[in-house]
Amino acid sequence: MAETEAVEVIRSSEQQEEQKKMREKEEGEIDEENDNDNNRSFNGEGDTEEPPPSLLTHPLENSWTFWFDNPSAKSKQAAWGSSIRPVYTFHTVEDFWSLYNNIHHPSKLVVGADFYCFKHKIEPKWEDPVCANGGKWTINCGRGKSDTLWLYTLLAMIGEQFDYGDEICGAVVNVRGKQERIAIWTKNAANEAAQVSIGKQWKELLDCNETIGFIVHEDAKKLDRMAKNRYTI
Repeated sequence: MAETEAVEVIRSSEQQEEQKKMREKEEGEIDEENDNDNNRSFNGEGDTEEPPPSLLTHPLENSWTFWFDNPSAKSKQAAWGSSIRPVYTFHTVEDFWSLYNNIHHPSKLVVGADFYCFKHKIEPKWEDPVCANGGKWTINCGRGKSDTLWLYTLLAMIGEQFDYGDEICGAVVNVRGKQERIAIWTKNAANEAAQVSIGKQWKELLDCNETIGFIVHEDAKKLDRMAKNRYTI
């Protein structure tokens, strides 16, 4: 019996030792796997979490700049356009809304003010090389009535809703005593197909039923208010 009991004790000890080794091995494998996971996370490998929606941005096809012509800075002796100043250039949808929601809309601007939104690096002046051979479509509305039309015009431009979007330089809203005017400036007045397409699409986007006209910049410079429409829709 003593010999048998001794054998059983030895076997039991061997089994316990084997079980201990197996537990140590399993724990080591788990630790190694955790280390590898940590390394992958540290090295940027493996699955990564997407940034929260609040950090995502939506780039625009073109960058745009807001310009403002303050009537108090205008002078009869100064050259036209000399008082126009850039306000801010935006590149994403989020930038646009952040800016638009924190600036005065046309109905809140003082009489005589001109507010522009042009493609980046194009100045809202007849003398700008991109604008020099162009013209503009104009829509008139009552005082304080242009806010929605102005917003829809901006969204259509920056959202590239026009078939001939490359022909567009920008848009301006002119605030005057009895009315407000919104105009879209284009590059090449001689391209009738492009100008007519832009005018038609603009009217449709604004649900405008009135006739609108296109005046060439060169005619406006020479004839001022006597300049006649090159195209009408």
